[in-house]
Amino acid sequence: MPMYQVKPICGGEIKVDLPTCMYKLPNIHAEQGNRCASEHALQNGEVDPAVKALEARQDEIMRKLYELKAAVEGLAKTVTTPDADLDLTVSSSLSSHSPSSSCSVLQGTADLNALLGQDLGALRDIVINANPAQPPLTLLVLHGLLCQRYRVLSTVHIHSSVSSVPPQLLSCLGPRHADSYIRQRFQLGFTLIWKDVPKLQMKFSVQNMCPIEGEANVARFLFRLLAPYPSDPALATLVDSWVDTAFFQLAEGSAKERAAVLRALNAALGRGSWLVGSELSLADIACYCCVLRSGPASSTPANVQRWLKSCDNLGLFGPTMALLQ
Repeated sequence: MPMYQVKPICGGEIKVDLPTCMYKLPNIHAEQGNRCASEHALQNGEVDPAVKALEARQDEIMRKLYELKAAVEGLAKTVTTPDADLDLTVSSSLSSHSPSSSCSVLQGTADLNALLGQDLGALRDIVINANPAQPPLTLLVLHGLLCQRYRVLSTVHIHSSVSSVPPQLLSCLGPRHADSYIRQRFQLGFTLIWKDVPKLQMKFSVQNMCPIEGEANVARFLFRLLAPYPSDPALATLVDSWVDTAFFQLAEGSAKERAAVLRALNAALGRGSWLVGSELSLADIACYCCVLRSGPASSTPANVQRWLKSCDNLGLFGPTMALLQ
């Protein structure tokens, strides 16, 4: 309310300082018109236009805030991941494939809360540093499978240690998702940072988890989010053995070592359609990617060529083929 100041002056007179602000009388006719329009809308079961305008404005503000939050969190990830530099340049591509009700290839089930602990709906972030000179083909396949099982918010960044990245590496996780600015609508965050690192690195909990190094170890972690390893210890060990063989002998070994692995693969695939058990496993995913990286498929033995075609028919390895071309 306006305040009046009463001051005594000489001669016993009283001086009253009137407020300088002016009262603004409301437009009674306009308010009555708005009130009648609102009452008419309410009587007809409609939403008040003023309320609709306010809600639209609020949604737009929230959208911009979530976009800003996503950008800031992306920058924070590049700073808090192993060996990160502060002077970095970032290029973002937020994306997610459309999830389906169940994974059509892997029959096992996996519950995030059971595997990773209850997290009250918070987005669980997977942050991976990878060298663009050695794209992690296995991880791209597993990313596609994760998108079939969960709602995944995917992001691609470029670290300042890398001068340039081919376009296919920037788009390797798919197109931008329409809801990418609303993080709470997703279950997993999959952040791929192209960076000059000697060995692939991953952090799941950026703040308090030691990094996991090596594509084989990261692939094991991601696969367990999709399906459990075989319950039989011997079969589980066989899966691990094939994964190690793929990365350390097929991908990094000499020509003699690669030839020996191809002969072993041919013998194993002569006894069954898949390397371990009756369905696709991490052993098949790892060996497939490393076989294609080591040379043309036409030079492989007959059983291996048949197996490669079976893998192609699953439709999971499209991203790897695009990067190999």
